[in-house]
Amino acid sequence: MANKPMDRFHKGIGVLQKIEDSILIGLLLLMIGIAFFQILLRNLFGSGMNFGDELIRILVLWISLVGAMVASRNNSHINIDLVSRYLPDPVKKFSTVLTGMFTALVCAAMAYFSLDFVLLEKSEGIIAFSGVPAWACESIIPLAFAVISFRYLILSLATLFNVLTQKAP
Repeated sequence: MANKPMDRFHKGIGVLQKIEDSILIGLLLLMIGIAFFQILLRNLFGSGMNFGDELIRILVLWISLVGAMVASRNNSHINIDLVSRYLPDPVKKFSTVLTGMFTALVCAAMAYFSLDFVLLEKSEGIIAFSGVPAWACESIIPLAFAVISFRYLILSLATLFNVLTQKAP
C-alpha cells in the first residue's frame, strides 16, 4: 500500500519546484525583453524608459537569488572541495553535515539581517523607481536566504539521519 500523505507531500514539493522554475524563467524573459526594448528605444528614438535600467538591475538581483534558491534544492551550489575529497567516506558524510549546518546558519543570519534592512528601508519610505518602494524590490533577499537556510538544514538533517541509520558492512 502506498504512503498517500508522503506521495502528496512529494507531489506538492514538485509543484513548488515547478513554480520556482517558472518564476526564474519568467524573470529572465522579462529582463531580456526590457533590455531589448530599451536598446530599441535608444537606437530608434534616442531615449528609453526612465526606469528601465533600474528595473533591469533589480531583475538581476531577483534572478540571482531565485537561481540560488533553485541551486540549493539539490545542494547544487558552487563549492570549494579541497579537503573532503581526500577524507574517508564516513568522515566525508559528517563533513557534509557540518558544512550544510554551517551554510544553514550563515544563510539564517543573512535572512535575519536582510529582513532588518528591508524593514528599515520600508520605514524610511525610500523609492526605488517610478513610485515603487525600495523594500518591495529588496524583499527577495530575506526570502531567498530563509529558503536556502531551510533547505540546507533539511539536507543536513537528512544526511545525518542517513549516516546514523546506515548499517556497518
